[in-house]
Amino acid sequence: MSRRIKMERLTTDFENEFDTLQADIHELAKSKGWYDMERHDAEMIALMHSELSEALEAMRNGNPPDDKIPDYSGVEAELADVVIRIMDFAEYKGYDVSGAIIKKHEMNKTRSIRHGGKKF
Repeated sequence: MSRRIKMERLTTDFENEFDTLQADIHELAKSKGWYDMERHDAEMIALMHSELSEALEAMRNGNPPDDKIPDYSGVEAELADVVIRIMDFAEYKGYDVSGAIIKKHEMNKTRSIRHGGKKF
């Protein structure tokens, strides 16, 4: 099997699995009452940001095991929360994040080192 065909299959599998999980995450959020009231885009994005801040706090505290899922570090658990919030928001808005991830990854392969010399 050629590398191109493997990548196409991997891409399709990723998108299918991601989209299925995304829909499940959103259905769970709805069933837990998070959509019983009006949701605002800015609020939902701020909540994604808050999860990143919690990951930073976990790092500042030595990245101990998470208190809810102790098989994972605090940073891992908070990054998972970021992705879950992104997937929930994407499903709510009808955004194709899985497809965008694939396209952005392919586009990033064409970029120069450090995207032209950016410091960070």
